[in-house]
Amino acid sequence: MDKPQIIIEDNPAKAALATANIFVRSCHKSISKRGRFAVGLSGGSTPRLFHRVLAKEPIRSEIHWDGCHIFWVDDRCVPEDNPASNYGTAKKDLLDSIHLPPGQIHPMPGDLPPTDGLSRYRTELIGFFGLKNGEFPVFDLIVLGVGKDGHVASLFPDKASPDERDNLLETVKGGDPYLPRVTMTYPVLNHARQIVFLVTGIGKAPILKMVFEDSHALLPAKKISPSNGKLVWILDRDAASLLSAEIATSQ
Repeated sequence: MDKPQIIIEDNPAKAALATANIFVRSCHKSISKRGRFAVGLSGGSTPRLFHRVLAKEPIRSEIHWDGCHIFWVDDRCVPEDNPASNYGTAKKDLLDSIHLPPGQIHPMPGDLPPTDGLSRYRTELIGFFGLKNGEFPVFDLIVLGVGKDGHVASLFPDKASPDERDNLLETVKGGDPYLPRVTMTYPVLNHARQIVFLVTGIGKAPILKMVFEDSHALLPAKKISPSNGKLVWILDRDAASLLSAEIATSQ
């Protein structure tokens, strides 16, 4: 993997727009090369502005939605009308405005028990990507956030992960709200062609300092390192405020 790129924008709106522009470029490139665009989205509060930017003009018309397939890197095991549902939130912020065919939207089945939901989503990933035993899906783009504890997707620092050599997904209970979840594993995330971290707000400044400057910190975010892809961090000024000048100017 090449050295991660760090982009620092003035505010959350500009950070969301920068992320949306990467989404547009990745979409065009992927459809041109492979005939489709497979993207993994995350939940939480930070991505919501990014999703709304995608749903509105002028960005909405720049995206070839007919070639887009949208997946989720994790979700809580709740129905889509529950406020904690990543899919339900994205539906309100994005999906209801773009009218993708149902076959191109791939939500995790939050209305099922965790192990059943994992099994069904595993089957969907294997079928869509044509995976053989031991292979991992290769997403064109995955957009992630970082929790204040350094968690990524629903991979938490206090949760031991199993041997992931053949695992696409795992179940976990944790986070805020403290609920059962299904999440993609580190190998799935790290097989993506491009990963973008979108992180904004002063509340994320301490954990970003640990991610970038504490070599001993055992944080999930530090385990994100695409094996054959590109890693981009998009931050606003507040989130980047505690970073050393050397890191903050490595754009």
